[in-house]
Amino acid sequence: MKAQELRRKKQELLILLVTALPLLYISMGSMVGLPLPSFLDHMAHPLVFVLSQLLLTLPAVWIGRGFYQRGFRNLIKQHPNMDSLIAVGTSAAFFYSLYSVGQVFLGHHAFVHQLYFESVAVIIALVLLGKYLESSAKGRTSQAIQSLLELVPSQATVIRYGEAVTIDTEDIRVGDIIRIKPGERMPVDGLVTEGQTFVDESMMTGESIPIEKKVGDTITSATINQNGSIDYQATRVGSDTTLAQIVRLVEEAQGSKAPIAALADKISLYFVPIVLSLATLSALGWYFLAGESLSFSLSIFIAVLVIACPCALGLATPTAIMVGTGKGAENGILIKSGQALEAAYQLDTIVLDKTGTITVGKPSLTDLLPLSDLNRSDLLRLIASAEQHSEHPLAQAILAAAEEEGLDLLPVSHFEAVIGRGLSARVEDRQLLVGNESLMKEKNIDSSAFQEQLLELSQKGKTAMFVAIDGQQAAILAVADEMKSSSLSAVQELQSMELEVIMLTGDREETATAIAQKAGIQKVIAGVLPDGKVAAIKNLQEAGKKLAMVGDGINDAPALVQADVGIAIGSGADVAIESADVVLMHSDLQDVVKAIKLSQATIRNIKENLFWAFAYNTLGIPIAMGLLHLFGGPLLNPMLAGLAMSLSSVSVVANALRLGRFKMN
Repeated sequence: MKAQELRRKKQELLILLVTALPLLYISMGSMVGLPLPSFLDHMAHPLVFVLSQLLLTLPAVWIGRGFYQRGFRNLIKQHPNMDSLIAVGTSAAFFYSLYSVGQVFLGHHAFVHQLYFESVAVIIALVLLGKYLESSAKGRTSQAIQSLLELVPSQATVIRYGEAVTIDTEDIRVGDIIRIKPGERMPVDGLVTEGQTFVDESMMTGESIPIEKKVGDTITSATINQNGSIDYQATRVGSDTTLAQIVRLVEEAQGSKAPIAALADKISLYFVPIVLSLATLSALGWYFLAGESLSFSLSIFIAVLVIACPCALGLATPTAIMVGTGKGAENGILIKSGQALEAAYQLDTIVLDKTGTITVGKPSLTDLLPLSDLNRSDLLRLIASAEQHSEHPLAQAILAAAEEEGLDLLPVSHFEAVIGRGLSARVEDRQLLVGNESLMKEKNIDSSAFQEQLLELSQKGKTAMFVAIDGQQAAILAVADEMKSSSLSAVQELQSMELEVIMLTGDREETATAIAQKAGIQKVIAGVLPDGKVAAIKNLQEAGKKLAMVGDGINDAPALVQADVGIAIGSGADVAIESADVVLMHSDLQDVVKAIKLSQATIRNIKENLFWAFAYNTLGIPIAMGLLHLFGGPLLNPMLAGLAMSLSSVSVVANALRLGRFKMN
């Protein structure tokens, strides 16, 4: 649809070019001494001279009908806008020229010098050129994302009634089993049901190494199957796929307004009536006070309306936002709105979750210290059995250790996850508690004798937990999560940008401090539950901080919403991604730096655009009113006013397009 609209605008511009150039040649040729065919000589054939210009102007009036419809409608509703200025200015020029044609027809040949048809055509052509450039810029910013959509195969093989059949991708339904061979792209999102393979997810995650996929693993549409054949069940199709949602996020962001845009809108609301008043007063002043002709006064009226058209003002913000969000999308940074861009520009504090944000988010079991007569294998079997229904990342580390040692899991009953503390479960005839010190206190189990071991593990950056069996301490276990390779450099760069970096985590203070020291973070807020994270964010905001929260888990979602800017790691939970203002598809902390630098560049670009737009109008309007002419200087005619207005719009668009060359690294 957008491509069709762009083609239509291009065709209209070509028609205007074909008609406006001859019109300009006929109208201006005699003034600058250009040769004209004898039948167009304004002295010998005045009627042919004026009628040819009228006919060449009609296509421009028809093509520009949208300006007239919108402009006069808004004028009647007392909400004039930039279209109103174009509509009133060109209408005045057209109808006065039409009056001049009538006078020539009646034999008053002096009126051949009082035509403004070329101004009408050129003004409409130049305004349309600005609109075309705006649409073209928007098209370019979306191109990288749209090309991703084209990577989704048009057809796929699905299993229906036990047979493999080829159907259109758009006909795939949730629950369908899809068969994928090596080298094929995934048509929709889903879960592997059979087979094993490696999948190239670089276009989605930035991870260059293919990811192993086995039964139960997630599949994302448009990613490439490498070497194995798999069957997978569709879980998201059509507009619900990850890829479609990314495109939608970018399009919504490009259509949104930053709060700074409200300034331009507010000014435009008062600006248009003021300009209409100035144009009218100028024309009346020159006619009644200076004794100039009606033609001269009308020229002043039209020139003021045309040069004052706030096209540049209207383009200043949306063009920069479109280019900025498009640039982010190209680099795996999805900025959901213009508001998020402006808020990111004003940040002074970055709050980082630990697990999955600073660290890899894939912990492994490092220590299991028995405190009873049970041996290590029996202990691990019991603990892993209790953890098998938990979705916590630490549970996955324990289960992976049990699987590595070839331990069979035991049946579990009465499983209960205690948020922020641990779990309770019955394994065969034993009651197990696995969790932190708070859980032990809550269940009246004394762990004071083992504080030294707990502290020692925590100071090494490990997350330590107690295990109690039948009400007695049975073990201490510890898991460690490796720090991401980019975390230290990202934190250092954020700090070099004069941003305070804070770690906010539910982990023990000793563990959090050890990780923070490795990452170069001075301030740590540890031991907080999900609601505690929100409270911590509120406290920082009440202290005057403008902050971004970076997280990836379900427990981070409320804090992401509370923060001035919520930044979600793309590999995180769906609810975190939905709660965030910015999504980092590459799950790399360096992208936080890039997102902030991009927001700074975009808002700086908007401010530059607004400055030039205001400067242009401030200088242009007095000149169009004839201020220079009053002191013997030149007079700005409507056509030159139209050219100046369009050049200001083109300069604003060109400045916004510079963002496309912004270096993210």
